[in-house]
Order: sequence, then structure tokens, then C-alpha cells
Amino acid sequence: MTVGVAVRPLETADPVRAVLEARERGLPIALATSGTTDRPRLVVRDPESWWASFAAYSELTGVGAGAVVWIPGPLSATMNLFAAVHATVVGARVVSSPQHGRSPGEVTHACLTPAQLDLLGGELGSEVVICVAGARLERRSAAPNVVHYYGAAELSFVAAGGHADDLRPFDGVEVELRDGEIWVRSPYVCLGYVDGATGPLRTDPDGWATVGDRGRWSGSTLRDRAGTLSVLGRPGAVTTAGATVVIAEVEERLASVARGPVAVFGVPHEVLGEVLAVAVVAEEDLVTLRAFAREQLPPSHRPRRWQVVDELPLTPGGKVDRARLARV
Repeated sequence: MTVGVAVRPLETADPVRAVLEARERGLPIALATSGTTDRPRLVVRDPESWWASFAAYSELTGVGAGAVVWIPGPLSATMNLFAAVHATVVGARVVSSPQHGRSPGEVTHACLTPAQLDLLGGELGSEVVICVAGARLERRSAAPNVVHYYGAAELSFVAAGGHADDLRPFDGVEVELRDGEIWVRSPYVCLGYVDGATGPLRTDPDGWATVGDRGRWSGSTLRDRAGTLSVLGRPGAVTTAGATVVIAEVEERLASVARGPVAVFGVPHEVLGEVLAVAVVAEEDLVTLRAFAREQLPPSHRPRRWQVVDELPLTPGGKVDRARLARV
């Protein structure tokens, strides 16, 4: 499904107010999702799909009237805009402190990515409830005052828990695994994309939707919600510092200026979750591609690891063996 006309909050001076007014007028909103290098892909949703999740989000985080919520990240990130809108609606106050990333001392709650938790979490006392999303939160970062949820711009909330291997379906969400792929059915799913854009969202006639993330269920069955869900990531993409980057798009851009073969793949990173890495066959491509990435790609799409190989390894099917490159 595609939608052509919607309010675009991020093109206004006050995105939060724009969302509130769109709901009052009964208009859908269009929100950018990371994943494209040159043209943002806009996800369209009915504001009611956010309002429907407010009670469950309040229960998860404890954000209510009188709370002070620190959101250090930009409102261009859907998770941050949602948190700001929710806080406004329930009577909480949103604060930010752009100077050197320091947080105000009066905060009661914070909305952070895992990378921000590593960098800024030490500034917050144990009494501050920290909601972490936007990327996988490893078990090592779990704490009594930290809650974590998995979702996507297209799906909104899917599952929540203490860390990425301790997730249970979010209130109001049905989850099932189809050949290891996570499918959801809930009132929180978006309407589609703006202007006929293509993206990872797929739906079926019964109201189920997926963005291609893969998962594993531990314990009992999904139907009785007694086990836990682990999110394993999306094939062909990496999530770095909360941004989902499609590998093929970055590879296409780099290959357009490379002299020899080039392969892009993801590797784990302790702080950012994952980062992009590049393997080239022609050594002279290193200087050219590094300069191109620095000048032509947004920060989230810039590779952080580079290597030269004699040849690109292939899978039995003839495709580049990115898993093997990641182990080099």
C-alpha cells in the first residue's frame, strides 16, 4: 500500500505540535525512516496508531504526568519523536541538553539508543528510568532501571523487555515466526509509504506485517507468550547507532567509483551495535573510496573498517561470502 498525501512533521518548526494537529484534523503523518542514502523513505501512519500504544508505553516506562523526559537525540528519529509526543500528551516535560551531550539533572526518565546509553548513561542516576531502543541492547547493558523495546518505523512496537534476548510481545501485539522471519499483527502498524516508495514492509491479507527482521523464540510458544524473543537482525542491512542501513545501497555507491571489486558487509561493534566494513581487491581503491564515503555518504552510511583481499570469497551459490569477510 502507498499513500500520497500526509502531514510531514519534520518539515515544520515544531514536529510535536504538527503531530498533535494532524491527529486533531484526522490526517495521516509521514515520517522518515533510515535506510536510503540519497532520498529518505517516508513511512505513513495514522496518528491513532501511536495513541493506541500510549497506555502500554506508559506502563513500560513509567512516564506520566509530572515526569521529566530527557531526549538527547534528534526528533528526526521516529523513536524520539514518538517519545516527545507521548510525553506531551500525558503531561510530562521534555528536556534536551545539546551542549556536549550532557543531561539536565532533574530528569526522571530518558530515551536513548544503546550507543547513547554507553556514552551518556553514566550521567544518570539509578533512579532514572532509561528506555532504550533503535538497536539491539546487549545483555551486558541491562540494568534494573533500563527497559528495552524492539520495533521499526513501519511496525512501531513489537516486543519489550530488559535487553535484546529478553523480549516479549508488546501489549496488543501478536507475533509469529515464519521460517525465522518476524511477523506482527497489531493496531500500531503503519499505512504504507509515500509516493510509491518501496521498502522492507510486507503485508498479507490477514493483517500481518513484516520488515524482514529475523528472530528466535526461546522457551514455550509464541501463542502462549511464555517464552522470550531474540531479534537477530535484518538480512542485507545493519543497524548502527540506531540507523538501519541497507548494505546494497552503500555497495552500489562505492562500486560506482571503484576500480576493482568491492564488497560491503556488517561487523559487530561494542558501542554502535554494528558498523559497515568494506573489502576491496585493488589497493588503490582504499584512498578513493574512503574519500568518497567521507564526502558523499551520510555519517550512518560511512564504513568504519577497510581491508584489502586477494579476491572476494564466494558462497557455493556464487554470491559474495560476506560472513567469511566479517571473520577476517
